[in-house]
Amino acid sequence: MSVDTDTIEGILSRIERRLFLRRLALLLSLVVAVLAAYFGIGFLGARPVPDLVRFAQFDFFITEFARYFSPNFVDLTAYTREQEIGGLRAIWVSLLDPGTVVETALGLRSSLIVSSVVITLSIGIVGTILGFPMALFFGVLGSERVVPFPFNFLFRGVMSTIRAIPALVWVFIYAALIPLSPLTATLAVATDTVGNLGRLFTDELEEIQEGPIEAIRSTGASRSQVISFGMLSQVSTSFIAWTLYILEINTRIAVSLGVVGAGGLGQYIQTNLNLFNSYRAGAGLVTLLFLVLSIELLSSRLRARLRPSEHESKGFLDSLRDLGDGSKWLGTTPGKE
Repeated sequence: MSVDTDTIEGILSRIERRLFLRRLALLLSLVVAVLAAYFGIGFLGARPVPDLVRFAQFDFFITEFARYFSPNFVDLTAYTREQEIGGLRAIWVSLLDPGTVVETALGLRSSLIVSSVVITLSIGIVGTILGFPMALFFGVLGSERVVPFPFNFLFRGVMSTIRAIPALVWVFIYAALIPLSPLTATLAVATDTVGNLGRLFTDELEEIQEGPIEAIRSTGASRSQVISFGMLSQVSTSFIAWTLYILEINTRIAVSLGVVGAGGLGQYIQTNLNLFNSYRAGAGLVTLLFLVLSIELLSSRLRARLRPSEHESKGFLDSLRDLGDGSKWLGTTPGKE
């Protein structure tokens, strides 16, 4: 069947017109975004952007920021502080005498880096453990497969309410019960876990297959057995993987809670920033970077083992080699022959 030339030209003309309209819409969107950012900065800064630039203390900022690249680890352990061993040498000295590291870790003092790391990890881990049972409870009952509509929305509503309140607010709510401390932060993280992890559990249950459920039900199993063996058995691995992911997030939250005085690495960094001890704050930031990257790497590896179909399992050396691959940075993939 032959196609008329005029028809082909008409189709090409429509395609070109659509492409032109899309590009025009994209350009207008970029212009609107730039204008919104420009006037938004002026609004938030309570003065025009040119005035903000004119009065900004760029020299002071650059000077302070440069100090972060010369971290002073004098507060790494109690021993390095007592002996006034600073700089990167404090790390080497502590590695040669691990007993001082253990002693500092058990001291739980937010004024020392090792203790701060232990407190931050404890807040994240214990908070996740405490929040997991309630997250599982609300997550399962929030699924329409378990509790019929609209009753399941009662449990979803509780999780949505919890998620609507940041952990940074929960820590001050619990401060009325317990004075602001690492324990207060742990309760805030646990509450936040119920909302975030519970919702992930609910979404995971909504996507399970119906076949195993019907097979269990056909055997005359009770409702609880159908839920346990027909539903939860399908998502148990995913539930563990999501819990590891939330643990990774909770560690970051624990750092932010420390900034408001709840203890941990965040409190150490904030205290030194307030005192303009940029070299010591830099040591805290370097430790924070190492801590977060280590937990993220470990969590990713464990989740890759649990859900190999959704994660590409790579070794540490392979990940380092990928940093030098330009196609990874540009988001392109070399063609295969």
